[in-house]
Amino acid sequence: MDLAGLLNVLMSDLPDSLNADLSQPISVKRALEILSRGTIQDEHGLLAWGSNYAYLVPVTDGEAILLAVYKPQRGERPLWDFPDGSLCYREVAAFLVSELLNWQIVPPTVLRSGPYGLGSVQVFIQHDPDMNYFSPFPPACQEQLQRIVAFDYITNNADRKGGHCLLDPQGHLWGIDHGVTFHYAPKLRTVIWEFADQPIPPAMIDDMRRLCYPASRSKHRGEPTGACLPNKKFKPRYYSGCETTRR
Repeated sequence: MDLAGLLNVLMSDLPDSLNADLSQPISVKRALEILSRGTIQDEHGLLAWGSNYAYLVPVTDGEAILLAVYKPQRGERPLWDFPDGSLCYREVAAFLVSELLNWQIVPPTVLRSGPYGLGSVQVFIQHDPDMNYFSPFPPACQEQLQRIVAFDYITNNADRKGGHCLLDPQGHLWGIDHGVTFHYAPKLRTVIWEFADQPIPPAMIDDMRRLCYPASRSKHRGEPTGACLPNKKFKPRYYSGCETTRR
């Protein structure tokens, strides 16, 4: 069953009152509350196109409901270059970095227990499954796409595929599937190349500087807390072996 069919089955199983809530806007804070303390209902299908187990689940908190993607730790396929059981933590870490940058790239994500144990639970982004990076996206998405490129550099994302960029009904571009990020070795792998050697916009540099120089815990007179600032251009980087790593 494809994603559209899976959603139709899921919607038909929900009460009308809850079904209507899925189209209502919701704040990040409220989404995190629902994901963290809400009840994860029975999973309605395995999202079969990923390398690891991922389930589409409704999460309810009183009258509120969210569709979410639940990725249990026990469903993570072992990788030779990432510690076992660490991918769900990296999904949450990617969301936290996205929030600190205020770029709204990663949908709200939490780490919690679910039907199959500990895992990441992330808001499901309504989107057209046939629309992806290669479609391509409308010109209005270029600024957000540029942020995604910088975000992948910062998080050392080893798996930016074309289908990992989702356009929601409001025209906002999101990035998903960040389980293979934050490796200690260079692992950057992406399909987005059109910004190579272009200057990084000053506003984005400022955002990254705030991430690297947090004023609230600056103990070393403004020294960076980590080497996360790239050069002021998007530099194409290729690492031998990455292209042969199956995800």
